[in-house]
Amino acid sequence: MTENSLQTDLPCFVLGIETQIGVGVIRELGRAGVRVVGLASRERSIGIASRYLERAVVVGHARNDALVRRIRALGEEYGGAILLGISETDLKWLIENRDAFGPVKVIAPEAETFARVLDKARTLALAESVGIRVPRTRSAQSLEEWEAACEDLNYPVVVKWADPIAAMPLLHGHGLTLQKLEYAADAASLRRIGERFAVAGIWPLIQEYCPGRGLGQFFFMHEGTAIRRFQHLRIAEWPPEGGFSSVCDAVPLSRHQALQERSIALLQAIGWEGCAMVEYRLDDATGDAMLMEINGRFWGSFPLAVHAGAGFASLSYHVQGLGRMPPLPPLNDDLRCRMVSTELKRLVRIVLQPGRIRDPFFKVQPRQELWRFASDFFRPRTRYYLWDRRDPGPLLADLRNYALRLLKP
Repeated sequence: MTENSLQTDLPCFVLGIETQIGVGVIRELGRAGVRVVGLASRERSIGIASRYLERAVVVGHARNDALVRRIRALGEEYGGAILLGISETDLKWLIENRDAFGPVKVIAPEAETFARVLDKARTLALAESVGIRVPRTRSAQSLEEWEAACEDLNYPVVVKWADPIAAMPLLHGHGLTLQKLEYAADAASLRRIGERFAVAGIWPLIQEYCPGRGLGQFFFMHEGTAIRRFQHLRIAEWPPEGGFSSVCDAVPLSRHQALQERSIALLQAIGWEGCAMVEYRLDDATGDAMLMEINGRFWGSFPLAVHAGAGFASLSYHVQGLGRMPPLPPLNDDLRCRMVSTELKRLVRIVLQPGRIRDPFFKVQPRQELWRFASDFFRPRTRYYLWDRRDPGPLLADLRNYALRLLKP
C-alpha cells in the first residue's frame, strides 16, 4: 500500500502526541491516507512537527469539561471525527466521557473491560484460568499483612502496583511518588518499602522475581478473533533491570505459537476489543514465559510495529471507527528498532553508575553494551523510534526540546 492510497472522509483526532507513541500513530494513519488532527498538551509536543499531521491543536494538560466542549466543537467543524487516545490516563478520561463528544466517536474499551486489564491481580487470575504461567504474587491490605508476606517469600522480589492509575492520586496526596517497579533483595528491604506506604494506607503487589527479557505479543481483537498479530523481544530496557524497551527486535510469528494462542484466550476471557499488548518475561535459559501484564493501549515500542507494517492504528481507525477492514501489508519481521536517547541514558547507568542498578541478577557487561550500541548504527535492518527520513521533524523537535532543557536556568 502506498502513502495516501486510501482516502477517508472523517479525520482522526489523536489525543496525546508528546511521545514516540503518538508520533507512530500519526505516521501510520497519515500514510494510510487518513487526515490526522493532533491534540497536543503543549506547544512543543514533538508530534506537531510531523509532516503527516494535517492540523495541530494545543489543548493543554487539563482533562475537564472545557476540553470535552472543545473537542466536540472541533468535531462539529469537521462534520464528525474518530478520536484515539494514547495514554492510559487519557483513555480512562475518554471512557468516562465517551458520550459527551457529540459527532466525535471515541475509540476506547468498555469501562469494565478496561478495569480488568488495569487490575493486575484480576489479570493474573484470568491468565491462570487459561493455562498461562504467572509469578507467585502477594497482596496486602494492612502493614501487618505486608510484614507477614515479608517472612513468607523467596527473594529477590519485585514490587509493582496492581492499578497504577488508581494508586497515583492517593500516593501524591501523601507526598509519595509512584514507581513502576521496585526490587527487594531481602525481608528487611521489603519491610522498608511497606512502611513507606503506611501513611497512604495502600500497598502494591509483591511478585516473585522472574529472570529473562521482555517478550511482547500484540493483537488486534475484533469480535473475539485476533485479526492481526505481531511480537517483539526486548534487547535493551530502561532502566537496565527492566522497564520499557530502548531496543527491540521483531519476532517471526512462527515462534511462540502456543503462547500466542494462550494470549488470545486470555484476551477473549477478558472480553477485549481492539489493540492490546500481552507482556511476558521470557527466560532464555529455560524457554519459560511468565506473564507480567496487559497493556490495553498503544505501547512504548509502537514505532517498531509501524515500521513492520502491523497496522494497529489503522485497524483502530478503520475497523472500530468506520466498520471496515483496511488493506494490510505483509509483516516485516526482521527489523530492530531503537530509541537512541534512552540508550545513552542506559549506557551511562551501566558504564558509570552500575551500583544504581537494583536488579541483583542483572549482568553488567559494559564492553558488550558499547559494541552493540555502536554496531546497531550499521545494521541495515535497524529503524528508530523517532528518526524517519520521510518525516524528520519529530526527531528535530525532540533535539530542540532537549537543548532547551539543558539551557534552562
